[in-house]
Amino acid sequence: MNPYLSLPTRAAAEPQTLDSIGNPVLWTTVIVGVLVLLAVDFLLTRKPHEVSMKEAIGWSIFYVALPLAFAGYVFLDFGSERGLEFLTGYLVEKSLSVDNLFVFLLLLGAFAVPKELQQRVLLYGIVGALVLRSIFIAVGAAALSAFDWMFLVFGLILVATAVKILRDALSGHDQEIDIDEMRSVKFMRRFMPVTDDYDGPKMLSKVDGKRAITPLALVVVAVFAADIVFAVDSVPAVYGITGDPFLVFATNAFALLGLRALYFVLEGALSKLRHLGFGLAVILAFIGVKLALHWGHLQNDSVPEIPTLWSLGVIVVVLVITTVTSLVADKKAGDPLGSGDKDTDARTDTDSDRDDDGATVSA
Repeated sequence: MNPYLSLPTRAAAEPQTLDSIGNPVLWTTVIVGVLVLLAVDFLLTRKPHEVSMKEAIGWSIFYVALPLAFAGYVFLDFGSERGLEFLTGYLVEKSLSVDNLFVFLLLLGAFAVPKELQQRVLLYGIVGALVLRSIFIAVGAAALSAFDWMFLVFGLILVATAVKILRDALSGHDQEIDIDEMRSVKFMRRFMPVTDDYDGPKMLSKVDGKRAITPLALVVVAVFAADIVFAVDSVPAVYGITGDPFLVFATNAFALLGLRALYFVLEGALSKLRHLGFGLAVILAFIGVKLALHWGHLQNDSVPEIPTLWSLGVIVVVLVITTVTSLVADKKAGDPLGSGDKDTDARTDTDSDRDDDGATVSA
């Protein structure tokens, strides 16, 4: 079955509805489940505390097991094709979310967010991302149903994004965040004064008896602004895997829900994923080509399409190669001469960490 449309081809001017496994019961179940899990997360972060590695790993395992169980349900009830679409889409979204964590890491550092408040900031970011992506998913579904050339537009967006990510990767992820120059920060400061210090999880406080926003409010707004950019990349990417709006939403929701815990698990390892940008550039360019071929197939049956199983294989291979080469490169950077001199090793490790972060944060 064509993963995008209820019929294999259509005339350019002929409107058509995207084929979806989503029914009212499934939509309600997933949405309620997401809301319940978010409520639990807010309860857990009600009292600010520094997240331990044990806690982060436990929640990460749970948030990986959950989508895998859902994938099993999709395989059993809707067939292998839809199951593969969900797994492939989830893998793409999870990969993109890891890259997004680089930006979160920079923002949390630039705003000097206390350790005990970081998970609350991430949680607000997840909620914002879910809302924004839901809007993008609905708009994307409507656009793809009405205009088949939107597949080509989405493909071009992904190829352009791939080029940008590749440039960033080649430049070593050199990014500088000056919070005083951020548009979102300037906008907020135009309307309200900002306190000098954090006031726990509060976003509103008082200065000389007047209402003021805390730095927590500023960093949350900055994360929301980043969410908009992430949505522009991620929604077209998963539409390149499946045209089912329900599966698009489910993959985004499952990938985002585990992002808070994943951040604390990978916080120390993010700088070691030197080649992640190269891998994501390849994946997004591949999906962009896949979308363009699908658009071409709608115009002419002789244009080939890339099967979902092939897409899954390409994505897995690229991620494995990216991870292995990153670890090898990081190990070589840690001890370039293979010497046993501890002072040299320590000095090299420090330089490597700075280069890996590739970010000079100006607060």
